[in-house]
Amino acid sequence: MDQHASLADLIRERFGEEVLVPPHLQGLDPLAVLAARGATRAFRKEPVDPALIRILCAAALSSPTKSGLQQRDIVIVRDRDLRARLDALMPAQEWLPAAPVLLVFCGNNRRQRQIHGWRGKAFANDHLDAFFNSAIDAGIALPAFVSAAALVGLGTCPLSAIRNRAAQVSNALKLPQHVFPVAGLAVGWPAQPPAISYRLPLATSAHSDTFGDARIEKRISAYDRRRALPRTSASAPTMAGRRTRPANTQNRSGRISAHSSAPRVFHWNRHHRRRRGADAIRTKPAP
Repeated sequence: MDQHASLADLIRERFGEEVLVPPHLQGLDPLAVLAARGATRAFRKEPVDPALIRILCAAALSSPTKSGLQQRDIVIVRDRDLRARLDALMPAQEWLPAAPVLLVFCGNNRRQRQIHGWRGKAFANDHLDAFFNSAIDAGIALPAFVSAAALVGLGTCPLSAIRNRAAQVSNALKLPQHVFPVAGLAVGWPAQPPAISYRLPLATSAHSDTFGDARIEKRISAYDRRRALPRTSASAPTMAGRRTRPANTQNRSGRISAHSSAPRVFHWNRHHRRRRGADAIRTKPAP
């Protein structure tokens, strides 16, 4: 399959709508890798070269940063006892101890304060904006690492659950004041191809000029009507050699879930329409 058709198929699979991929565009193979990216929770025992992790950190920290302030850090957890402590703080993630590498992405508003102090300047931004800037800086670096890892064949899974025990994580990593954990990231060589997580159609999330949500209620109502119809299969077809998630997978907590606590999203592919996410969006009955 050529790169244009492959990318178009992957976008259709994830977003449930057709997107034109002009035939004259070149260099689309990396975009197809990113379009096919999915969370990995099953890893091979093969270790990841520390040099590769270092290179990926460099790629991640090359991402944009607010005003060049670089208010983010990546903690690479190597000590086995420390790793066991952090794994124990997220007991619901039963797969986590098998992940070869654990990273913690942190927001860092401390360096900016230190530089002000070293130069005898008062810190002028001591308000909520300081938190936003550093948290967003870390939030930019995380997906940059995820994308870079996907391009070299590594699997990843972000861990927002690490914030549930932010104080314990900060103590374990000896984070100073004004440095805080934003998310963890499990990294390793995937034991199986990741599943594609469905997303809201681009028509509901990518807006032209002004924000518009007039179509969303109609789409959700149509989804609710389809949801009431009998389902025919528990598994979705494969796409480009990658398996897709079975519908209505029940996780260990007993909730109907694909893999995360993100809001439920919808897939309008005319060939297979299935629910994804943890919690169904409840709407008023369709008219």
